[in-house]
Amino acid sequence: MKELVSIVVPCYNEEQSLPYFYDEVLKVMNVMKDYDFEIIGVDDGSKDNTLDELMVLSNKDHRVKYISFSRNFGKEAAIYAGLSHAKGDYVVMMDADLQDPPSLLPEMMEEIQKEGIDSVATRRVTRKGEPPIRSFFARMFYKLINKISKTEIVDGARDYRLMTRQFVNSLLELSEYNRFSKGLFGWVGYNTTWIEFENVERIAGETKWSFWKLFKYSIEGIVAFSTVPLFIAALTGILFCILAFVFIMFIIVRTLLFGDPVSGWPSTICIILLIGGIQLLCIGILGEYLAKTYLEVKHRPIYICKTTNIDQ
Repeated sequence: MKELVSIVVPCYNEEQSLPYFYDEVLKVMNVMKDYDFEIIGVDDGSKDNTLDELMVLSNKDHRVKYISFSRNFGKEAAIYAGLSHAKGDYVVMMDADLQDPPSLLPEMMEEIQKEGIDSVATRRVTRKGEPPIRSFFARMFYKLINKISKTEIVDGARDYRLMTRQFVNSLLELSEYNRFSKGLFGWVGYNTTWIEFENVERIAGETKWSFWKLFKYSIEGIVAFSTVPLFIAALTGILFCILAFVFIMFIIVRTLLFGDPVSGWPSTICIILLIGGIQLLCIGILGEYLAKTYLEVKHRPIYICKTTNIDQ
């Protein structure tokens, strides 16, 4: 009996990309005849005809399955939904825009067959086509999070990854609401090998990741996999308490020796504004962690499925 490979495809407004994606994946599936396949397209509350396109592909090929959310829950929720419904002995995640080349799948499958390998991940070695400012901040994010987090997150890592069933089951045990898959992959451990490729631009449509969305996503990753910001906030508070004590002693000594002239109010205002700003920053850091805790304790579902053709 052939082993089953599940291909999980998060989709948000990918109506234009899906036909090209299916054609490319079909070529790979025809080459890998030793395996059976299923394609699980997860419509993340798209505003275009993504769901209709998935239905068309499903009617054409019984191997194509779809899950449609009641609204946009985000790519992380779409990944979790796809993994939850995947039945394969192996599960691979890839984007519908062909920035994750399906042609790499045979090589990835060959790698995962090696003894002790549980996951084959991919990373981009170039960022050709990206705005320079976006590439710069992306590199800085990876450097920062790897310094402050115990979980390794590889620079240029894509969500394009082939996993064994055991690896996927371990991921599904992490049912947290605030998800950051790049960190979760590293947190569960197992043996992972990496395949590098050059950046590929979208086949159709426009990117859904603006600079602001990527910035918010990076904050999600830092908060999810490091408590160092909390330590920095506490350390900053201690340092400013010491500094304030030193200034108090300085003012007392100066007043006893030289009196108390009415001067220096600009410097006083600057100090007040600086300390006030530091306090607000630290409160903001605490608030970010508290907000994540607040969302977790509500135990809301990660996603709501509106329609699907997958047998429950």
